[in-house]
Amino acid sequence: MTPMPNTSPGSTAVPPPGAGSAAAPRHHLAQLNVARLLAPIDSPELADFVAGLHEINQLAEAAPGFVWRLIGDEANPDATYVPSVFDADVLVNLSVWEDPDSLWNFVYRSAHLDYLRRRGQWFGDIGERYQVLWWVPVGTEPTEREAADRLELLRANGPGPDAFTFRQRHPAPSSAPS
Repeated sequence: MTPMPNTSPGSTAVPPPGAGSAAAPRHHLAQLNVARLLAPIDSPELADFVAGLHEINQLAEAAPGFVWRLIGDEANPDATYVPSVFDADVLVNLSVWEDPDSLWNFVYRSAHLDYLRRRGQWFGDIGERYQVLWWVPVGTEPTEREAADRLELLRANGPGPDAFTFRQRHPAPSSAPS
């Protein structure tokens, strides 16, 4: 697996300018969403989805607040990686953002929304929560195992400071009231 930061392929996540200053954030927002395929990834039913991956991934990487995303390999950075911790028919999107608003704006206020509205054409109902958010220290690239554990925590216990949703957000540890 090779990380896809907002700088160049193969490098690690780079803290934003000023990360050493007292006012700089100490945490970024990690997100995982999973989707169960209605058909094999190389099927005609998913051709539109696959054809749009490059554009959507470029849109994410250029979005304000984007930090990093998990990719399968350098040869095919637009492929959605399917980690072994999930079923083979489950696609995974794992990324890191500077803050919840940056992720929200990309998901719901960019051309990504048009793609999201077509989700039902390509993906089936998972039957349980399919997205989780959590805080990671700046510079951290979460693993697919950690992401799966956070999703299971959310499914088992509901939203909390270690696994939450857009609707029930929790502040970053450094910004939580003492």
